[in-house]
Amino acid sequence: MRIVRYAVGGERHYGELESGDVGIARFEGDPYTGLSPTGHTDQAGDVVFLSPVDRPRIFGFAYNYASHVDETDREIPEMPVCFMKPSTAVVGPGDAIVYPSDGELIHFEGELVVVIGKEARHVKPSDALDHILGYTCGNDVSDRIVQRKESAFGTLLIGKGQDTFAPLGPVITTGLDPSGLALTTRVNGTVMQSASTADLLLPVPEIVSYLSRYLTLLPGDVIMTGTPSGVGPIRPGDEVEVEIEGIGVLRNPVVAESR
Repeated sequence: MRIVRYAVGGERHYGELESGDVGIARFEGDPYTGLSPTGHTDQAGDVVFLSPVDRPRIFGFAYNYASHVDETDREIPEMPVCFMKPSTAVVGPGDAIVYPSDGELIHFEGELVVVIGKEARHVKPSDALDHILGYTCGNDVSDRIVQRKESAFGTLLIGKGQDTFAPLGPVITTGLDPSGLALTTRVNGTVMQSASTADLLLPVPEIVSYLSRYLTLLPGDVIMTGTPSGVGPIRPGDEVEVEIEGIGVLRNPVVAESR
């Protein structure tokens, strides 16, 4: 099932993107408490696709691919390195990534994103998938200059959390095996990242189990699982695409901030 969240006629709905990506079967309810078909079909060309998750809590995992650890000239961490991004950082497919007026070095990071479907606390890795609704594409946009200055003092917020720094979409795919999905990131059509989620140092079940050991995961939370090597700069006028096997393509333009 490929769940989309979209707006049409001034109203917002959840739906299932049908084969061929032309029609959307409209639902009542939400994916966390239950979806019911309405029998109505919307045409994809008539709707505005939104972030598939509405202002979620966003958990991130840093240095979770050995290839990315290598390109940052660091050692593989002894324990998972986690951070959070504000819910206001989320934008959807087609929405702009806003390049800050004082930005100097803004990077893209293509990532597999886990969407939690059921409350999770002290979950074993063997049971973790039962708490996952599905998966979507994400871009952990990062202001490297600010990030490095913050990290030197043991914090990380503005470098990762500015508005529009967490594009998500285009769909939530359910029933997907996250253990070996091809991930590709392109900037202006040029492949910058090409990897497999099989290379995650901490795989998805371990990620969910680790977080749930220390805090309660809630329906609608999302987890950015980490980025592989190949991260790099973006500039206004660029277009970034994150494509993950079984999910689709998250496409976002980059625009200069206007004040």
